[in-house]
Amino acid sequence: MTRLPDVSIVVVSYDSAADLPLSVGSAIAQQDVTVETLVVDNASSDSSRDVVRRFGTAVRLVPLAHNVGFAAAMNAGVDATTGRYVLALNPDCRLDPRFAAVLTEALDARPDAGSASGRIYRAEGPDLSPTSRLDSTGIVFTRSGRHLDRGSEEAGEGRYLRAEDVAGTTAAAGFYRRAALESAKISTGYFDSDFFLYREDADLALRLARLGWKCLYVPRAVAWHRRRNLPNRRGHMAPAANYHSVKNRFLLRINNQPAGDIARNIFPILARDLVVLGACLTVERTSLPAFSWLWKNRKRLWEKRREIQARVRSVSK
Repeated sequence: MTRLPDVSIVVVSYDSAADLPLSVGSAIAQQDVTVETLVVDNASSDSSRDVVRRFGTAVRLVPLAHNVGFAAAMNAGVDATTGRYVLALNPDCRLDPRFAAVLTEALDARPDAGSASGRIYRAEGPDLSPTSRLDSTGIVFTRSGRHLDRGSEEAGEGRYLRAEDVAGTTAAAGFYRRAALESAKISTGYFDSDFFLYREDADLALRLARLGWKCLYVPRAVAWHRRRNLPNRRGHMAPAANYHSVKNRFLLRINNQPAGDIARNIFPILARDLVVLGACLTVERTSLPAFSWLWKNRKRLWEKRREIQARVRSVSK
């Protein structure tokens, strides 16, 4: 009988030919754990698929005919793999050789944990050169509805060295228990495909938490990520990324935020909403269609909210 792999590493690529040798190379080089590595290519126009094929049988390629976005492509990768755990890996992120083994050991010891975050440092340049600055030590949420990567841009020395529970993990190198993903799966997938890209990991973190799953921060698991999109770089981000960022901010609330929580935090929520709306009306008008998309899809989105709430109520009984 063939033994199932411990960890399925899924990379979603889109014109990522320059980065794939390092990220995929670090995936297949994982030590002390059995892994399968899969690349889902979102109809790249560069040589991404050729790069993947050069790895031979060590990597499976799932070529998509159209760019379906990060969330839907990741869902396809999860469905095509069999590991007890799933590691969502960005093409611009590379792993320490024991990253998967350390997180496997941590989650094996904590059956109540559905996901885990490693200690992710910022990387720079085409060779993903490591820096001493942190990229993420887990996701945190604010009362206004924002979500941030804990420790982002901070010096790493002496900080966040204790293993602890956190709110969620970034999908740059997100580690998930497959059973937790299955429990959180909704009509639009494990990662909600309505998000297309950006904030889909925060949405999944909230759904997992509401279903009772914990997320661990394990500092011994180390990775390096060259992050392109940051709040302080918003003016230089692609219009499509900003559009999805605005749309998905409200999708997070529709999917996950209980009415009572909205009422308790109404003032910081409204204050942030006014900032977002004001920016869209002035300096970021390319994001205005996000509001029309939300309106046009309101009935379907409300049905999905009810689906999620029903799942939460069934677990809490």
